[in-house]
Amino acid sequence: MKKNQNLFAVGLITSLFFLWGFAVNLNPVLIPHLKKACQLTDTQSALIDSAFFAAYFLVALPAGQFMKRFGYKGGILLGLLLFATGAFLFYPAAATRTYGFFLVALFIIASGLTFLETAANPYITVLGDPEGATQRLNFAQSFNGLAATLAPLLGGQVILSGRSLTAQQTAAMTPAQLTGYLNQEAATVQLPYLLIGLVVLAVAMVLYFTRLPDITEPTGSTPGGGRSLWQEKNLLWGVVAQFFYVGAQVCLSSFFIRFAGGVAGIQEQAATLYLSGALLGFMAGRFIGTALMRVVPPARLLAVYSLVNVLLIGLAVTLKGQLPVYALMGVEFFMSIMFPTIFSLSIRGLGAKTKEGSSLLIMAIVGGAVFPVLMGRVSDASSIQTAYVVPGVCFLVVLYFALRNARTRVNPQEISLMAAH
Repeated sequence: MKKNQNLFAVGLITSLFFLWGFAVNLNPVLIPHLKKACQLTDTQSALIDSAFFAAYFLVALPAGQFMKRFGYKGGILLGLLLFATGAFLFYPAAATRTYGFFLVALFIIASGLTFLETAANPYITVLGDPEGATQRLNFAQSFNGLAATLAPLLGGQVILSGRSLTAQQTAAMTPAQLTGYLNQEAATVQLPYLLIGLVVLAVAMVLYFTRLPDITEPTGSTPGGGRSLWQEKNLLWGVVAQFFYVGAQVCLSSFFIRFAGGVAGIQEQAATLYLSGALLGFMAGRFIGTALMRVVPPARLLAVYSLVNVLLIGLAVTLKGQLPVYALMGVEFFMSIMFPTIFSLSIRGLGAKTKEGSSLLIMAIVGGAVFPVLMGRVSDASSIQTAYVVPGVCFLVVLYFALRNARTRVNPQEISLMAAH
């Protein structure tokens, strides 16, 4: 009976990986959609990522404090309720076509996801035999990757209309016609996000009535070695590298549809198919990268992948036609190992300070709120193709961090336990 209960609990927690993966990877669809529906510049549309990823920075510590008092299950339930609330707010936001309302809704969704991501990893590792913890976590992560592939594919077909007006067509419309067109565009997000909110509420209800084991954490541990966390240079460089990496990851996906249209003339719905293919490569890259780490030291592989991405970004910025789009799709594959590898290399040797160091690395996700705005400004000032220089520079920072660590071998098991983002 206990084994069956654990299997059911594993299924529920695994569904959380899928849910937050789906929500995060709808943003690349929302950016071109709201840019059109709310008549935004590239800089303004990039605030979608800022509102979303700022929540990870602002809510991470309060989420940890909440879970200390009410437990991980309480944190998960609150996270799901915030997630559902934000999704439901898309309905009035679309009805009023108020961009600020959309940003508030996205911030609330991301706040809920912060709770979920903080709690899901430790829960999945204790639900069953300790020897199978790695396998359970990798199984759950595969659904995160599946969601990343499906979100732009399904979201693009349901949310994006495929109809864009030229400046001449817009000028030829009466104010009433233009308002009607924009309202119709904005309304396409209402049903999808309403359904997402209902699904999330259903999962919360089932989870509420499911018994989950408590996680007992050790107390009284003190940082060893007498060194301050701020004296751990490798950790601090890791935080910097993670900040730049997440910024690059978000920039790459968020402007992909705009890039495909502006550079290769690919229609927005077709561009979502290219993006889904790129994210499928991202998921495959994690499995292939983990296998390669059995024979190649992780830091060295990270250095090679970073250098390849700098070169691919260079091709994307300089070539014409569809080749730049294929170059960006290749970047997704070579990004796949970066988040978990930076994470594992950064906390290596921290001992009792590992939890504190991990918190800093999670807060570095705020890079996803900063760099898209910078990229939007570059795009508005020049072109969307030139703007991809921004993630290129970010990968140079990751390359530097990798080279600092290239002489040290890391157990591949450490990498597989950290690959949930």
